Amino acid sequence: MQEDNFDLIRPYNNKEVREAIPRIINDSGFKPMMNFLFDEDEQRTVTEALKRSTNVKDFQKNFTLPCIKTVVEKTSDETTCSGLDKLKNDKSYLFIANHRDIALDSSILGMHMINNNFTPPAMTWGSNLELSQFIVDLGKCNQMITVFRDGSPKEILRNSKRLSQFINNMISSGERSVWIAQSKGRTKDGRDHVDASILKMLILSGVNNAKQALKNLNLIPVTISYELEPCGAMKVREVFLSKQEGAYVKEENEDLQSILGGFVMNKGRIHVDIGRPINHFIDELDDSLTNNETVSEVASIIDKETHKNYKLWPTNYLAYDYLEKTDRFKEYYNDKTREDLETRCQAIFSIIDDDKEMLRNLFYQMYANPVYSKLK
Repeated sequence: MQEDNFDLIRPYNNKEVREAIPRIINDSGFKPMMNFLFDEDEQRTVTEALKRSTNVKDFQKNFTLPCIKTVVEKTSDETTCSGLDKLKNDKSYLFIANHRDIALDSSILGMHMINNNFTPPAMTWGSNLELSQFIVDLGKCNQMITVFRDGSPKEILRNSKRLSQFINNMISSGERSVWIAQSKGRTKDGRDHVDASILKMLILSGVNNAKQALKNLNLIPVTISYELEPCGAMKVREVFLSKQEGAYVKEENEDLQSILGGFVMNKGRIHVDIGRPINHFIDELDDSLTNNETVSEVASIIDKETHKNYKLWPTNYLAYDYLEKTDRFKEYYNDKTREDLETRCQAIFSIIDDDKEMLRNLFYQMYANPVYSKLK
């Protein structure tokens, strides 16, 4: 596959970043975004630093880092990261991550990596999120890789092979690590599981042996845990309507609303865990397994690591006790936890007027499911 076939999906290079910066600054969405993030003096400082940026590294350090840092400071009580000591600066990894927020999951990981002198990963995002030139420019300057999921079976296969080849090239060359969500959309019910089709896509361009192809990717599970679910009410609404109607059709601009909601809503505390590389687990798999069996086993390994590394918050423990009608974890939460969670629950009823008991149970399940997963 020739290099120019990657143009539809690849991030911007340094020249394209320089060309995009004036478009970003002059876009009608730039000033409202800056007004939310910074006061006037900070805006001038960040904008001038952005104008001086001449490459990807400058853009991310001068602009992306202060933006994400400010979002986190404004909308979370604390943000922590563990596992950075497992990374080596001279090696590229494929971070396969649970997915709770459209834009913040990967951005927060990138923030912690930049703060600790690591190159932040390139990040995959669906073509459905390329809603305007402004968003495309911001994403591509931040090394977003476009994922095309729609089309005929032939087009889907061609797009998957292209994406697989691009990610494998990036990892094998040591150019940059890559972040990819473990499923095709955000987790809506608190159950984090790898979609095996993601792993199958990743090895489409590799060697015929699935075991070796997966080892070549240097897979590391990454787990992000929010004390308060980003866009929780919208997630419960989607799960509810999916159960009622058999399928869920997004409304116009719903993706944009979810991106904005993730940026502005309070998320309590946030923790990112960078797990251990899993190649030693893959080595232990029986060589007689078929490729599909190998993929299934590796998906189970990632699931176990994700569930083990999920940081449980008071909200999770409270939700578990609520559903189980027990006080097993009562030492982990208090009346304020109850008030905060109930306030979030009530917000659901303002966006969907239906079976309140079912909606309430879905809401508490979203918070309780990480506890059930870890107890397994």
